[in-house]
Amino acid sequence: MKTILKTLAISMTLVGSSLAVPTISYAKGVPEGFTELTKKLSPAVVNISTAQNIEVSDEVPFYPEGSPLEGFNDFFNQDNNSGRVSKSLGSGFVIDPDGYIVTNNHVIEGADVIEVIFPNSETYEAELLGRDPSTDIALLKINRSEPFPAVDFGNSEELEVGEWVMAIGNPFGYGGSVSAGIVSARNRSINMGNYDDFIQTDVAINKGNSGGPLFNMAGEVVGVNTAIISPTGGSVGISFSIPADLADSVVKQLREYGETRRASIGIRVQEVDRTLAKSLGLDEPKGAIVTNVVDDKPAEKGGLKVGDLILKVGNVDVPNNRALFRIIAETEIGKSVDITVQRKGAEKILSVIPDRLKEKVTADNLKGDKPDPENASKDIIGISIEALTDDVRKSHRVKSETEGVRVLSVSSRSPAAGKLQEGDIIEQVNFEDVTSPKEFEEAINLATENSQTITLLVNRRGNYVFYSFENA
Repeated sequence: MKTILKTLAISMTLVGSSLAVPTISYAKGVPEGFTELTKKLSPAVVNISTAQNIEVSDEVPFYPEGSPLEGFNDFFNQDNNSGRVSKSLGSGFVIDPDGYIVTNNHVIEGADVIEVIFPNSETYEAELLGRDPSTDIALLKINRSEPFPAVDFGNSEELEVGEWVMAIGNPFGYGGSVSAGIVSARNRSINMGNYDDFIQTDVAINKGNSGGPLFNMAGEVVGVNTAIISPTGGSVGISFSIPADLADSVVKQLREYGETRRASIGIRVQEVDRTLAKSLGLDEPKGAIVTNVVDDKPAEKGGLKVGDLILKVGNVDVPNNRALFRIIAETEIGKSVDITVQRKGAEKILSVIPDRLKEKVTADNLKGDKPDPENASKDIIGISIEALTDDVRKSHRVKSETEGVRVLSVSSRSPAAGKLQEGDIIEQVNFEDVTSPKEFEEAINLATENSQTITLLVNRRGNYVFYSFENA
């Protein structure tokens, strides 16, 4: 399984009808034990094994069978001369007797072969039906003539802090491992994207648990185990699960369309903290304040402006900026929705028609986007930059709503030397947005051809500053 590192001086490790799961009385108190639940639920929890063929250089040796150095093939993870096989392990669970299986996207991302292994060692090669990097959910399909044991999604909104929960999974390759604990918190953000709404528990979750189920004491899946916070890479009692309600809605779309279909209106927003809330005349922080309205998108056409405080979408209150994107995503594409904003102290209702969000992974492109020449790293006038890909955002904790290019280095001979720093996000060149290295290069070249002063809008750890210089 893969590991995502967060620069916080800690690491963050990504960790239908039912068959053979009888009704279990639901108790939120201290359980007498987990034996019966484990017996009923374990048959539907599977290990996920993936393999990816990787091209290798001819410099990596392959030793023939019988050679005294044959064992080094295992050291290099190489089984033939055509390439190296990279393997990973994770967990998953069957949600339908017909063989539909839920796991994490990061467990299967890039895999050429996906195998599903049941507790009785039955193994099936799985088909990837769809995946969603934004919520880290993937849907697999396996087949046989007899029905598979399955479990149901429960209502994660009913989950309470302090309630007992149980995980079953494949930590470090030890399949069928059971651990239990309580819900520590709800609605956690761990800076993985716009749809962060994690359940935090103290359940022992480790590498290999990713994609496995988090059960309540009724035997319902209330979460998909996804991440842990740990300075060592092992469990320290802080683990995170995707809520079942969110996972279920994504799975239904992947099952029906092979992709997610979310609504978008084309805005960027900022969190309303207590200081900003006070300046807006609010008793407490709520809503999301608009910081950018994208040209020719639904928000602009509907009349939203920078500085508007969004309070409601339809009849749904907007508690904070994180919730806003989830609420908008679930609105109906192409159908007008009322958005209530506070503008200059007065409430105003605007009518907006959301369009469809452009997803990175579609039914026609399950492996994800092919390398885009526009996003290739570039060196322009001594400024080395890279695109804000998903990997770059995760590695450097760049918010999903931030657009621009990231500075890798600045040459001492560059006209920007002494101004730009590694990690700066350049959002504009001469007051025009740039969203890719190619756009940045074109904007710099245009300014140079026209002998214009170059002005950059730089986002440095959330603080904005303009830098101007001449490119002689």
